[in-house]
Amino acid sequence: MTVPSGLAGGPVYLDHNATTPVDPRVAEAALPYLATHFGNPSSGHAYGHAASAAVVAARAQVAAFLGCAAEEIVFTGGGSDADTLAVRGAALAHPGDHVITQVTEHPAVLAVCESLERLHGFRVTRLPVDETGLVRPADLRAALTPGTVLVSVMHANNETGTIQPVRELAAIAHEAGALFHTDAAQTAGKIPVSVRDLGVDLLSITGHKFYAPKGVGALYLRAGLGLEPSTYGGGQERGLRAGTENVALIAALGRAAELCDVSAAERTRLQVLRELLHSTLRQRLPGRVRLNGHPGLRLPNTLNVSVEGVPAAELLAAVPEVATSTGSACHEGDVRPSPVLTAMGLPASRATSALRLTLGRWTGEDDVLRAAHQLADAVPVPTPR
Repeated sequence: MTVPSGLAGGPVYLDHNATTPVDPRVAEAALPYLATHFGNPSSGHAYGHAASAAVVAARAQVAAFLGCAAEEIVFTGGGSDADTLAVRGAALAHPGDHVITQVTEHPAVLAVCESLERLHGFRVTRLPVDETGLVRPADLRAALTPGTVLVSVMHANNETGTIQPVRELAAIAHEAGALFHTDAAQTAGKIPVSVRDLGVDLLSITGHKFYAPKGVGALYLRAGLGLEPSTYGGGQERGLRAGTENVALIAALGRAAELCDVSAAERTRLQVLRELLHSTLRQRLPGRVRLNGHPGLRLPNTLNVSVEGVPAAELLAAVPEVATSTGSACHEGDVRPSPVLTAMGLPASRATSALRLTLGRWTGEDDVLRAAHQLADAVPVPTPR
């Protein structure tokens, strides 16, 4: 398997929850639709037919990836686009005036919920989480009302990797007659994701989290479920997201979905490397490394830890040979404590010391050991009192 040229000789890349490198095989799948097969998929001639066939093939590939029918896949411009179509689209197309989400949800969902409050008079309940980042099913059950249209709870958190009990939460929502949406941007490609097993009505993914380019994603929309469109105009994507399809990126998304390895062997490989990274940091920095998130119900590639007494931004600035983040990439450059970690009850000092270290397809043992030792070497020795 060819390593992307961007990884060769550079810093250790441990920021896969922010974005993944594009797999060379995925880039190869996109290239013909940037030049040779340039036609509009809606055109009735040979040039259009080639482009249309690529969209049809990619829809089938993404559907197989998520365990649904091809006609249940709507292509979008990414995860936030898919979240907006799902949450706003469901809320405006179905009776009711109440939406439920959770405090550690992705900003894309939180922002569209706020817009429903501000522009359309919806009531929004934001469920709390426990100290590991989990939503309590009992809290969801208590929050549901006859007017609840939709519940949106992400499958796994982008900062801590904590995996929510989506199947149980979706069943509770359905008992009350509400729809259920999950943002699976962080789980797709890392663990098995089946819309049937999860029991959801809507599910969002984005390509750049599983080795496809940025700017393309998809929404699973259960057959027979109506939505208010997010973009008005032509009839593309069942009239839900108008505009000529980005054929090259859609072809890339389909190929990326086809190539994803969520086997037990690959998950175990990542988990072993993650634990090696964690244990090495703890050995080098005894008593100073604290795990943030759930110890077990967590993505196999994700390690979020705080190093006591060291602001994460300062630590990363001192280690340019390790590419990672202090939290969600959507908040990079913001020195305030992570809202996710503070919602879990962590003090500000611990939240601002948090590192998000996330592994991927080409991460090896040498990478995690190199990163762990460089990070540890940069941590100042505490001054004796």
